[in-house]
Amino acid sequence: MTDVIPLARLMQGNEAIAEGALDAGARFFAGYPITPSTEIAEILAKKLPIVGGKFIQMEDEMASMAAVIGASLAGLKALTATSGPGFSLKQENLGFAAIAEVPCVVVNVQRCGPSTGIPTATAQGDVMQARWGTHGDHPVIALCPSSVQESYSLTIRAFNLSEKYRTPVILLTEEIVSHLRERVNLPQPGEIPVINRKKPPAGLKKYYPYRAGEDGVPPMANFCEGYRYHVTGLVHNENGVPTTNPELAQQLLNRLNNKIMDHLDDIVTYDSHLTEDAEIIVIAYGAVARSAKRAVRDARSEGIKAGLFRPVTIWPFPYREVAALSQQARAIIVPEMNMGQIKGEVECAARNSTKVVGLNRFGGEIITPGEILGVIKSI
Repeated sequence: MTDVIPLARLMQGNEAIAEGALDAGARFFAGYPITPSTEIAEILAKKLPIVGGKFIQMEDEMASMAAVIGASLAGLKALTATSGPGFSLKQENLGFAAIAEVPCVVVNVQRCGPSTGIPTATAQGDVMQARWGTHGDHPVIALCPSSVQESYSLTIRAFNLSEKYRTPVILLTEEIVSHLRERVNLPQPGEIPVINRKKPPAGLKKYYPYRAGEDGVPPMANFCEGYRYHVTGLVHNENGVPTTNPELAQQLLNRLNNKIMDHLDDIVTYDSHLTEDAEIIVIAYGAVARSAKRAVRDARSEGIKAGLFRPVTIWPFPYREVAALSQQARAIIVPEMNMGQIKGEVECAARNSTKVVGLNRFGGEIITPGEILGVIKSI
């Protein structure tokens, strides 16, 4: 028997996201064109009908998010893709999806902002918006690819996490990664791990759409599959009926957050490179992690014990892992294409156990390996 060789293709990041969505079982896309995410919509407009899916270009980003929620409630794995201002417009309905526990995937290809900013330039300025963009206390899962291969695999993982935990998941990529072209190894059919939402058992006399089991995640019946239930953005009881009872409100919000925070070992992923004996650790994500990896290797060639820690799951943030690294490092460097959004989280995790140094660029260009190496040497 010969080994099955994966199919290798030269792909753009946005193309890999579209292919990953299809392989994860996505059968609905609603969106509105916006640079630099438009290729995702263009590709899915062609390919979704071929596999029996639906593509709709909506009148704006708010309607796009609403359509995705409706399609998911009807039983389809659904996604939308946007950038910058469009991500801002989706926030209200993202909050609805969180409280109503509607699985869906939102791709945000970050660009230079605020407002219209520089539509064709890269950035990492939406990291905090991904966590706190919609009001109230709510759970968030956000994944951050740094390669075209990861753009494919993390899109599948985004759908799997969304279905498993009944929550919206954000794929937080950026212009550089989405427009980069690299070799991607595509698995054979049947090799792709695909998770589908947990369904209630058949024949229930009474279905409680928001009654959770031990994992904190309620089984989800699709609309038109035999159970009628109410969906609302208001605080609700196990029946889905709105309530103003403070005790029930607190129970609901605790469960929504705990179903994520109680499963960090399953959700949080990261990549480490040469951190075992590192005295200076670079914490970087997305495209900047590519520069950081080269800088760390160059530092090692000069006898400097440097290492790289890359959060793949950006939210929930890997506080536990960063805290452990801060105990061994003389310093932590956090290069970002923003004014320091993850640096604050690193400082929180480190708790003054080591020096945290930021390296920031936010004019639309990536931070180079040489710039990161320069900071490493200065420490």
